[in-house]
Amino acid sequence: MSLTRNTKETIQARIKADPSFREALLREGVECLLSGDVETGKAVLRDYINATVGFQELGDMTAKSPKSLMRMFGPNGNPQARNLFAVLGCLQKQEGVHLKIQNVR
Repeated sequence: MSLTRNTKETIQARIKADPSFREALLREGVECLLSGDVETGKAVLRDYINATVGFQELGDMTAKSPKSLMRMFGPNGNPQARNLFAVLGCLQKQEGVHLKIQNVR
């Protein structure tokens, strides 16, 4: 049985249609980064950015080059904390959410 839709297309369609899924994806990307799984965190955030604001608009929001932002979230990207936090701040603002850290034991 063949797939009728690409997984990435399916995720992007759900991100656009479902605000709670969009918020959960943003949160998951940040949680991956905080837990040390930087590669997965960057990949999740890259998918989130592509399906929401896009790198061009994010570049305008952060005063960074869209190509630089794409490299930052690419497989070989190594974002500086300053740039990463600036992006996360813009994404939260755009989404209308405020993520906070909570201790879990």
